[in-house]
Amino acid sequence: MKRGPHWIYFKQTFRSKFQAGCIKAKLEDNWQNGYEVGPLVEIIRLRNDKYVVRYTYDE
Repeated sequence: MKRGPHWIYFKQTFRSKFQAGCIKAKLEDNWQNGYEVGPLVEIIRLRNDKYVVRYTYDE
């Protein structure tokens, strides 16, 4: 039985997509030089026009 990915949400919301994009880039870069497979990182727009970053990785 295959389940969907388990998402981990960053603890902060952001006013602009640019700010969220900076966190996204930082999360992706942390895995770039490591031995693990990098995470899947997404930026989601909330109803109140703020943005949140979520990420997952294969275990």
